[in-house]
Amino acid sequence: MSTIRNHVQLIGNVGQEPTITNLESGKKVARFSFATNVHYKDNKGDKKTDTDWHTIVSWGKTAEIIEKYVEKGKEVGVAGKLKTRTYTTDDGNQRYVTEVVADEILLLGNR
Repeated sequence: MSTIRNHVQLIGNVGQEPTITNLESGKKVARFSFATNVHYKDNKGDKKTDTDWHTIVSWGKTAEIIEKYVEKGKEVGVAGKLKTRTYTTDDGNQRYVTEVVADEILLLGNR
């Protein structure tokens, strides 16, 4: 059961072009917004869609794959874990950010 601790799998669409950062160590990090949709019918029978937005972060080889093949609008699957971090804004407020740290990416849909 330890393999399912803090494990996230999502299929959705890339919301913006991934940003790739080359670190001094030579490693790459990729970041992009990611939309997942849930479709359902409300009480009146009307079709509805709920969209949730996620921030995806990936390192190393996975970031290189994202740099080459992932673009805005593309349908992809990601697998990884949730990571929450904190930072302090310029005006002294503390903020919390939860991201999906993806260690696998699955390219779906047409090229």
